[in-house]
Amino acid sequence: MATMAPPIPPTDNKLDEKPDLFEGMRFDFTKMLNQKFSLNHSVLMGPTEIPSQSTETIKIPTAHYEFGSTFIDHPRLLLWGRILTDGRLNARVKCDLSENLTFKANAQLTNEPHMSHGMINFDYKGKDYRTQFQLGNGALLGASYIQSVTRNLSLGGEVFWAGQHRKSGVGYAARYNTDKMVATGQVASTGMILLSYVQKVSEKVSLASELMCNYLSRDVTASFGYDYILRQCRLRGKIDSNGCVAALLEERLNMGLNFILSAELDHRKKDYKFGFGLTVGE
Repeated sequence: MATMAPPIPPTDNKLDEKPDLFEGMRFDFTKMLNQKFSLNHSVLMGPTEIPSQSTETIKIPTAHYEFGSTFIDHPRLLLWGRILTDGRLNARVKCDLSENLTFKANAQLTNEPHMSHGMINFDYKGKDYRTQFQLGNGALLGASYIQSVTRNLSLGGEVFWAGQHRKSGVGYAARYNTDKMVATGQVASTGMILLSYVQKVSEKVSLASELMCNYLSRDVTASFGYDYILRQCRLRGKIDSNGCVAALLEERLNMGLNFILSAELDHRKKDYKFGFGLTVGE
């Protein structure tokens, strides 16, 4: 057991990275001031969905400018911040306090009442286990523990308490991984069951499947995804049992210049989203 590496949480799966879908036009510009500090400018023009009682999706045209900065003192410190013209502020901090202990903080601040959120995490990695403690606004408390049983199999559990809503829950998780595949399973007392499988077909192709169900509400969703890397582009997409099809294409036009196409088709809701964008800078 002492020779095992710390396990990876079931939710931390780099192969199963979901595409950043968007609707409308997006332009991102990143300027590196030095090796550690960079500035980011983003413009997004497209519709915003408005909550509605009906089944039809209601959208209004919007436009936002976002300014951000990132400071990375690899590998011990990460500072990340973004602010939008509508007053929303997002910030993240990640700091390695020691070789085994990591501190993380996330904050989302907005002008709307009761819509701001904040959370801090302490993540400790042992020789063959990992534990995490969480504290968030609304009297949210959480703790998780995952243990390497063998070199490929990890088992763990978590508990949480949301004091503001007077709710608590317990969850269990398992993860099995090799060099070519990752399989995870999670079940919680809230009724949620999540099963996922990722297969690395080759160095450029990965396939993934996911089954999510709630045994209390009887809701079930199955999805299939793919990640295909070509010489000059990357194509990611998924299709699920609700009739929703999504894809994201990232084409490298030149050094530091990428063209992005995004599409999401929800045939059941008759909601169709298309987007294109440019990313300048590394």
